[in-house]
Amino acid sequence: MNTALSRPRRLGVPFSFVVGCWLSVMAFKAGGIEPVRPVQRTELFNGRDFTGWFLFVPDGNPTNTWSVRDGVIHCTGSPAGYIRTVEPYQDYKLTVEWRFLKPGNTGVLVHMSGPDRIWPRSIEAQGLHQNQGDFWVIGGTDFKEHQGLSGRRVPRKGPSRENPVGEWNTYEIICKGDTIRLYVNGHLVNRATECSDTAGHICIQSEGSEFEIRRISLAPAD
Repeated sequence: MNTALSRPRRLGVPFSFVVGCWLSVMAFKAGGIEPVRPVQRTELFNGRDFTGWFLFVPDGNPTNTWSVRDGVIHCTGSPAGYIRTVEPYQDYKLTVEWRFLKPGNTGVLVHMSGPDRIWPRSIEAQGLHQNQGDFWVIGGTDFKEHQGLSGRRVPRKGPSRENPVGEWNTYEIICKGDTIRLYVNGHLVNRATECSDTAGHICIQSEGSEFEIRRISLAPAD
């Protein structure tokens, strides 16, 4: 164990940071849950129902918010909540194809851990219209590019790469080791390095706006 933890230190990574990443993974293992590392492409949405997902809203029936119609996930946006994977994941490429029916807000939470609540510990890949590609830290998570900033947001780099409202967008989130890369419609728009958390559940938010999802897939990180 000491050898494994000392190796990153020789590369200039602070020892405390290495321990933090290690503990974030151990938290799942201590609870008997081993994060899944994909070895091939897997469809997380089967086109029929929410098999493999847990639906959460603080009060009420989440099926009033989330539904599947004609092979597409539909979210009303109200109340606030999310769907999250039953399994935690680590080292993957996540692809989400979604569209707004009118300008609105959502997001993808990665490395989610802890109890279900609004909002859980995680790192958010922002889905807000014209802001896809921003990062938000939630519940105490952190990464190098956020350190020293006064708020929780780290804006994307460059112009918006989103398609017009009503058209489908492809959001790719690559989590590999302690780094997260965000791509919108094939364009790299943001990167987070030295992330405090490196494994966890994947969530998609209901956050005030109606939108649709036609694909959620997972593949090995590249």
